[in-house]
Amino acid sequence: MRKLPFALFALCLALQAQGQDKAQLERARAEGKASFYANITAVEPVMKAFTAETGVKAEYTRISTSKFVATAITEFEAGKLMADVVQAPLPVLELLKERGVLASYRSPAAAGYPEWTRKDDRIQLFGIEYVALIYNKERVKKEDVPRRYEDLTLPKWRNQIVMANPANHPTTISWLVGLKENVFKTEAEWRSFLQGLAANKPMFVASFGPTPAPVESGEKLIAISMPKYIVTKAPAPLDWARVSQPMMGTPRAIAVTSKAPHPAAARAFVDYWLSKQSMGMLAKDVGEYVLAPGIYPPVDGIKEAKVIAIRELSDEEIQKWGDEFKRIFEVK
Repeated sequence: MRKLPFALFALCLALQAQGQDKAQLERARAEGKASFYANITAVEPVMKAFTAETGVKAEYTRISTSKFVATAITEFEAGKLMADVVQAPLPVLELLKERGVLASYRSPAAAGYPEWTRKDDRIQLFGIEYVALIYNKERVKKEDVPRRYEDLTLPKWRNQIVMANPANHPTTISWLVGLKENVFKTEAEWRSFLQGLAANKPMFVASFGPTPAPVESGEKLIAISMPKYIVTKAPAPLDWARVSQPMMGTPRAIAVTSKAPHPAAARAFVDYWLSKQSMGMLAKDVGEYVLAPGIYPPVDGIKEAKVIAIRELSDEEIQKWGDEFKRIFEVK
């Protein structure tokens, strides 16, 4: 059999893929909608664009990280999971995968992503839930802005910090453990930091979502939070502390559910979500740190920041460290 020239072979593959995508989109339109369970916030621009461009309605349900696993598994085991697509931090999707909630799907839209983002045939990473110290730039003097994470232990921050509850918020638990494994040289130094932070009596909230409000209002001065809020809360007086250590975060991931009520719409939604167009909206309009090459949020200095994905913690580790942090921070 005569071999096709490489360029022609590549063209044939492209046309074949295009045909498959078109057929899938037709099936998705027939199904009518894609239901999306996610912990990510402020994604309405992507939802609206997907609906407008594909003719498939996107339905978004926000579920906080701390409730995601329990909600999804309870619904799944009762045969009532309505989600076609789920998005959450990687550890959450790993737990759902273990319980059979996720389907196998490799999206062609992720072809240009770094190899390490293709976790397996079920989970695709698309961003990092980057955590930083955000502060009220009208009330915090430049010379007082933290330059190291250790600065959070200084007495001037007593009763001035807000953070997600370290006893049960998985991303905050992972971030604190990430400091131990990626920033502090010894466990003793890390534990000294935890004790100092706890001594400053932070305000605890349920998740990252409520962390910016007390800072933008001036009730608190600084938050262990996400730089994305500088974008979504604009023109609130928020900025981020450019500490000398790496910025860390839990990988954000997306997957199709194994019993999706609308399987073709689910795949079409994931394809759209991972596209450069969608990633551009997530970065520009939502302030997300995405993994599509060359796309950054419009947050001053983020392009130069060292952002690393911290390792996933097992369910047992989340429970163990949550209990430990509950004791250290004297969470009621």
